[in-house]
Amino acid sequence: MVDRQSSEPKPYALRATIYTIGFLLMVFGVVPSFFYIAEQYVLGRGELGFWTHAGIFWRGFRALSGLAIFSMGMAAYIYCSVWLITYGKGPHVEFDHPKEFVCDGPYRWVRNPVVIALIVTAVGMALYLASWGLAVFVALGMVFAHWQATKIEEPNLTERFGQSYTDYCQRVNRWIPRPPSKN
Repeated sequence: MVDRQSSEPKPYALRATIYTIGFLLMVFGVVPSFFYIAEQYVLGRGELGFWTHAGIFWRGFRALSGLAIFSMGMAAYIYCSVWLITYGKGPHVEFDHPKEFVCDGPYRWVRNPVVIALIVTAVGMALYLASWGLAVFVALGMVFAHWQATKIEEPNLTERFGQSYTDYCQRVNRWIPRPPSKN
């Protein structure tokens, strides 16, 4: 029996995300792979074998997934950059930083959405190209991004915007997006 009166928060978003990814993997991955393999046998191209055709299908699926992730990351990067440039009154570089403190839009969910979008874009590229070298690039980029955010960006923002930035840091995660608080 489910206690519907419980006040404990449920990880609905996480569960929904897992279910959605699982569903899409089945609908666009597992089931179509069998149809693709069956097609190869019907057309007389089955001499390469089941596993060879499965490999061909899944390499294509990996490439499409990488392209989708790359596209989402690039779109998010452009959106977050335009938001910061528009509302922050300046580009998002340390030597010509925004003039206004921005804590709304995508910045209500996470403190570094531009960097996260760049990382997602690079992950998509690594997946599309099936490149371990680019995977290392992503890992090193994540380490560098964390160092840059904690050692350069956050101290500079604290100095420029004071208590409002400190309060913002207590409300909003650095790297893991979460829904904005209702405060």
